[in-house]
Amino acid sequence: MIFSTHPLHPEVTAALQTLGAYRVASAPTPQAIVAECGDAEMIVVRAPIPVQVIAQMPGLRALVRHGAGLDMVPLPEATAAGVLVCNVPGANARTVAEHVIWTALALLRRYPQVNHDLRAHGWTAARAHADHGREISGRTLGILGMGNIGKALTGMAMGGFGMTVLSHTRTPSRVPQGVMAVGFDALFEQSDIVAICAPLTDQTRGIVDAAALARMRPDALLINIARGPLVVEAALVDALSRGALGGAALDVFDTQPLPMGHPFFALPNVLLTPHQSGVTEESMLRMGQGVVAEVRRLVAGGLPENLVNPEAVTLYRQRFPGSC
Repeated sequence: MIFSTHPLHPEVTAALQTLGAYRVASAPTPQAIVAECGDAEMIVVRAPIPVQVIAQMPGLRALVRHGAGLDMVPLPEATAAGVLVCNVPGANARTVAEHVIWTALALLRRYPQVNHDLRAHGWTAARAHADHGREISGRTLGILGMGNIGKALTGMAMGGFGMTVLSHTRTPSRVPQGVMAVGFDALFEQSDIVAICAPLTDQTRGIVDAAALARMRPDALLINIARGPLVVEAALVDALSRGALGGAALDVFDTQPLPMGHPFFALPNVLLTPHQSGVTEESMLRMGQGVVAEVRRLVAGGLPENLVNPEAVTLYRQRFPGSC
């Protein structure tokens, strides 16, 4: 049986139903997932998987991430139990990259303030913001992390807007041609726009702290489409409130859903979205097609193409003789 934490694209649902019994959680909550995953052999992951799922499901073969990030998966526990984990890297990279460009343009042209004042105070008040709008063309974009999203964003920024692109990444050898690899401090000091595209790990948690924000120019922008805990939210609220930063576009947060009454809601120079940067009709289909391909490989007795825990294979083979 295939269990999904969320409803999927109709074409993807139809394809999965040809591969076995298929069930969707009534809600993407830990309680519903634990109670309803039952005897699933594979779980399609779009919500955090409680660690107890691993222990309570002796027949579980694989956790198939509908996307790239693995912070929703209890990876060490899955590996120790011989449960395969795979993902669909790159399927929504251009979707997220477009979101970065869109939000950067909106902040540079002061869209949050224009939209508010046009509705609340009228034409003249809104149009006054136009004199302070700025163009994205020719500016310097700093990308923290250079994976699939960073590479897609680089192409758009350089090819579409003639931007200078800097990057700080743990693998400088993978930086695309034309991008300058720089140190962490230099990225924040030299960029007009900093886009956070790094994964959440023990090393990156809280990496964008008060000291990092203090290195940014007073009119610079911060865009986070990665994971909320990479940024120290209190430090960001403080910098924005004091005018030490030009603005921020935030798609991810420490607590999700973002609680009503959070200080971000009161800041006029912040553009907020509900963790949607990678979600469009097209990207949902691409990610779902990647999931179907991996499930099909597993059903046929093979290994996933995008296996992220090869250490689990030996025990997996012992658990399911005849596989792979």
